[in-house]
Amino acid sequence: MSEIDLINEFLNYLKFERHFSPHTAKCYAADLSQFCAFLREGRGGAGGHGGDTGYATPPSGTAVMVKTDIRQKLISVTTEQVKTFLAYLAEQDYSKSTTARKLATLRSFYKFLLRRNYVPANPLAAIRTPKQERRLPKFLEADAITKLLNTPDDNTLLGARDRAMLEVMYSTGIRVSELVDLNQGDIDFVGQCVRVRGKGKKQRQTPIGPTALAAINRYLELRRNDPRNATSDAQALFVNKHGQRLSTRSVRRKLDKYLAEAGLDPTISPHTLRHSFATHMLNNGADLRSVQELLGHQSLSTTQIYTHLTAKRLKQAYDDAHPRA
Repeated sequence: MSEIDLINEFLNYLKFERHFSPHTAKCYAADLSQFCAFLREGRGGAGGHGGDTGYATPPSGTAVMVKTDIRQKLISVTTEQVKTFLAYLAEQDYSKSTTARKLATLRSFYKFLLRRNYVPANPLAAIRTPKQERRLPKFLEADAITKLLNTPDDNTLLGARDRAMLEVMYSTGIRVSELVDLNQGDIDFVGQCVRVRGKGKKQRQTPIGPTALAAINRYLELRRNDPRNATSDAQALFVNKHGQRLSTRSVRRKLDKYLAEAGLDPTISPHTLRHSFATHMLNNGADLRSVQELLGHQSLSTTQIYTHLTAKRLKQAYDDAHPRA
């Protein structure tokens, strides 16, 4: 087995056994490609001359370019070599979060090799992930959310679709990848909930508000009356003008359009609506465990970052109201 097969086996494991998204597999592929180049050259970078070159193609279609003679280098990597790689990343001014992600890729890769008995020991076992500076997530205030949600013209089919998408994201706090994966059958109008397929294909039921349901109804009504509906994807909830399921990139482009029209911060992303959902829920009395379940977080620590935002709000209220503050 060559190192190409070794990497492909790992990438297929991520997709078919761990159910990682194509985007995540693509990131892992890129990280492994860089590490292979580092091993090949004895330093970082993807340059180099001579030797045969092979391609490891992950399920996402992204090629990992490695020389076909470095399999032995991969399976005999030492802890010191990994530390040298991390030092190289620091010299290249990679951010702490990017370095941590690359380290996580290697950690996962060598755990996989160890389980499959391709290596005698995990060279990353003694390496700790560097402590990162946790950035507080950006969120929109309630009045800005209202302004954004009211921007699409729901008298048109595409405007009604976009209004429904924004309403659903803010009402449920789902990820944009989960949004585009929604089917019409996932919406329970009577029970006012949505079936969501989250990371690792884990399903959860999450409540949805009547305003978002009304926006979905409005969109579906216009869609049913549109002649193009006969050839559109009958299963998908949100489709493009050609009747095909929307992509996450398309959702981002639509959001950018409405941010510009509403005069809001252009750096806001679909994930900002998720942050806004969580922050507003906690600010209005929801408990952390409930928000964790609604967001589909596996670990409570992931949700706890929002408590920094709410604590800041409480401190401001204290300073404004307490006589001796």
